[in-house]
Amino acid sequence: MGNQYLLSLWPDFLKAFWETFQMLGISLVLSIDAGFVLGLLLFASDRGLFWENRLLHNISGFLINVIRSTPFVILLVLLLPLTQRLTGTTIGPVAASVSLTVAAIVFYARLVQASLCEVDRGVIEAATAFGASPFQIIKEVLLPEAFPGLVRGVTVTAISLVGYSAMAGIVGGGGVGDLAIRFGYYRYRTDVMLVTVVVLIIIVQVIQIIGDKIARDADKK
Repeated sequence: MGNQYLLSLWPDFLKAFWETFQMLGISLVLSIDAGFVLGLLLFASDRGLFWENRLLHNISGFLINVIRSTPFVILLVLLLPLTQRLTGTTIGPVAASVSLTVAAIVFYARLVQASLCEVDRGVIEAATAFGASPFQIIKEVLLPEAFPGLVRGVTVTAISLVGYSAMAGIVGGGGVGDLAIRFGYYRYRTDVMLVTVVVLIIIVQVIQIIGDKIARDADKK
C-alpha cells in the first residue's frame, strides 16, 4: 500500500524536483554574479585598498547584515511586493527565486569578502607598486589567489539554497518543500517526507563532492 502510494506520486515528485532545480539554478547563477561584485566592492573599499571608501563600505556592510539577520521565511513575505512587480506573480519557482536570490547574494558576498581577505596584502601592494591598475589587480592577483576559496563559497551557497528552496515551497514556491508539506505532513505520510529528505541529502552530497574536487584541483595549480 505504501509503495503504491509513493509510485502514484512519482509525477508529483518529478515536478517538485524540477521546480527545486529551477529555483536553485536561477538564484545560484544570479547570486554568484551579483554576490561576487558586492563582495569585491566590500573588500576593495576597505581601509588601505585601491577603492577605499569607508562610507560605501560601512553602508553596504550594514545593509548586508540587515538582510542576513532576517529569517528567510520573513524575508520571503517582505519581498512579496518586489516579487509581484518583477515576475507578475507571487507563487511558483520563478517567483520564489527572487527572495532566494536576494538572500543568496548577501550570503555569497560575505564569503567572497572573506576569501579575498585571505589574499596576502603584500602581493596586492607589490602589484600596485609596479603600476597595475585596479582591474589588473583583480584579474591577475585577486582572482587566481582567491579562486579555491571562491569555489568553496559557491558550494556552501548552493547547499544553503537547497534548504532555502525547501522553505520557499511552504509559501507557494513549489518544489520539494511544497510536496513534503502537502503530501507528507498534511496527510501524515512519513514515507513521503523520508523520500524527499533522502533525495535532498543526495543532492547536497553531490554538490559538496563536485565543489570540493574543483577547489582541490584549483589548489594544486
